[in-house]
Amino acid sequence: MSILLRKSSLLAAVVGIVAVILMVHRTTAVEPMPQPPVAPVQKLTEHVIAAAGMVEALRENTSIGVPVSSLVKTVFVEVWDRVEAGAPLLQLDDRELQAQLKTQRAELHVREAELAKARRQYEVKESLRPSNVVSRDEADTRREEFAIAQARVESACATVEQTESLISRLTVRAPIAGTVLQVNTRAGEYAMPGVSTTLILLGSIDELQVRADVDEQIAPRVKPSSNAVGYLKGDTQRPIPMEFVRIEPYITPKRNLTGLSTERVDTSVLQVIYKFPNNSARPVYVGQQMDLFIEESASDGSGVSYPLRQSNVASCRLCPSWPELQSLADLLNAVRVPCDH
Repeated sequence: MSILLRKSSLLAAVVGIVAVILMVHRTTAVEPMPQPPVAPVQKLTEHVIAAAGMVEALRENTSIGVPVSSLVKTVFVEVWDRVEAGAPLLQLDDRELQAQLKTQRAELHVREAELAKARRQYEVKESLRPSNVVSRDEADTRREEFAIAQARVESACATVEQTESLISRLTVRAPIAGTVLQVNTRAGEYAMPGVSTTLILLGSIDELQVRADVDEQIAPRVKPSSNAVGYLKGDTQRPIPMEFVRIEPYITPKRNLTGLSTERVDTSVLQVIYKFPNNSARPVYVGQQMDLFIEESASDGSGVSYPLRQSNVASCRLCPSWPELQSLADLLNAVRVPCDH
């Protein structure tokens, strides 16, 4: 009996040890890294600078604000509306100013009547001066009263014009021609200047621009007028040729994040601006992220960029005739050929 008990105890101890080992293995096992839903774009050649970029409207997005705090009376536009410069976007409540304007116009009419009366009295006194019917002092008094009446009329006119200008400011107009990208206010809501939420976002989207962030450590390798191609996030097959716009000569803290776990957020970047036409068959939207590949100057320090070579090849990797690319120049030549994909 005692032997059986000892064997049972030994078996239980072995089972417990195995269970502990299995539990420790499960808790300490490293799960495999999940694969991304779309494979990222691979760097084409060694003479390329990779950068992450954010799509903007051409000449940047224009955030529309209000001049004063007030209720929104009317919103004249909707998203996707095309507007010309000077077109009304929204109307603020102007009832208080309209009431003031009515009172000021009535005051102006009173001042104009007083001016007309003062003018008649002054003209009568002036006409009687040659005959010595009125004294010089009395004529001078009428002239002064006439001048005062004129000044009062001018003051009343200025007050009316000021109120009309304030009323005109309550109609917020488009500063540029473009497309309405966002409308974040409605009639009856209270709008204030200086808030973080943009009431109306406006921009030209027939052409778009990309603000690429280049790490400050490799910023000196970026040269003006460098060629570049871009890929939308999730689309690694169809490159978009870019046209150089400018390099902004100011290193700024990085703000546009890609969401990668290896991304550094405590770095500073040089912002390089490129533009490209917005193809209606394959539209690109403001706010999308792009991967940019910027052609680097020759590594020998000569400052000469690698030349483009003409080639009549397909314009995306979905085409059967997509070539084996040896440089960014080959890719730039490739994407210039129209493609239906």
